Amino acid sequence: VQLVESGGGLVQPGGSLRLSCAASAITLDYLAVGWFRQAPGKEREEVACISSSDGEKVLKDSVKGRATISRGDAKNTVDLQMNSLKPEDTAVYYCAAAAFSSWACSGVVEYDYWGQGTQVTVSS
Repeated sequence: VQLVESGGGLVQPGGSLRLSCAASAITLDYLAVGWFRQAPGKEREEVACISSSDGEKVLKDSVKGRATISRGDAKNTVDLQMNSLKPEDTAVYYCAAAAFSSWACSGVVEYDYWGQGTQVTVSS
């Protein structure tokens, strides 16, 4: 099983990025998929999740109103669209899939598969 994130990079404040999580050996459509981020010196935080069971989408307060999580146009992907980016959004962004605990974001106990991360840097 492999998750691979892409789409990170350097962007100016106020800009946008679309992160994508692609999977192999598992089908993301059947799983709850979360996006996390970890900034230097800070703990990892979850920023978004999309459920398989009912398509529920959860956005944390830190990105609510500026981000959208969706099943990607490309097969077996989940995207995180980030708009109005701020310097405090600078972090390594990870996607993760919950294969065993729940298909719904609210029921996920732990995420079982993780990607290697993609760096997002927001700076002028």
